[in-house]
Amino acid sequence: SRYISIEDSEQVLRAIRLTPPDTPIDLILHTPGGLVLATEQIARALIRHPSKVTVFVPHYAMSGGTMLALAADEIIMDANAVLGPVDPQLGNMAAASIINVIQRKPIDKIDDQTLIMGDLALKAINQVQNFVRTLLKDDIPEPKIAPEKIDGIIDLLTTGKITHDCPISVEQASEIGLPITVGLPREIYTLMELYPQPSGGRPSVQYIPMPYRPYPS
Repeated sequence: SRYISIEDSEQVLRAIRLTPPDTPIDLILHTPGGLVLATEQIARALIRHPSKVTVFVPHYAMSGGTMLALAADEIIMDANAVLGPVDPQLGNMAAASIINVIQRKPIDKIDDQTLIMGDLALKAINQVQNFVRTLLKDDIPEPKIAPEKIDGIIDLLTTGKITHDCPISVEQASEIGLPITVGLPREIYTLMELYPQPSGGRPSVQYIPMPYRPYPS
């Protein structure tokens, strides 16, 4: 699990570019998010790929990870995996919350810095909503989202109705209209085990399965 960087986007874009047009792409997502520029570059490349794009989410794909999932034709998730909102953040503040404050106070009670932040927040939300709409309306190789579901998905994911770190379950993601399939191939879990997550110390919990044997009575 790591944040999506420019270096990541360069490598992923190269892989997509080298993939033949008639070859489907499978992408495993395990990330808390990352840079907007890197995420949008990868997402645009995915929706331009002529063949089917499938993403697999074994644990979580939050923020920019969810943005990449929205670029896929199918999102295959573990039953306990989660996605998250893609509402823009300005520093450590949600853009939607900045706008909410400005709308609640008289303009003569708001300092210039906050007004500037509000202007940037409004632009950021509009940009994200336009981009998410582009991803959801993707019809290559075929439409993936029912047209009547698109506005509801954008509303939930981009307007700050829930906090940026709020997990969206497979049930909720399916209910709002995302192309969710529950149940990962065993090979995905095996592959994840080959990439242990870096840690500054020993994990607080470690589960080591052992063969079951009945104890002698």
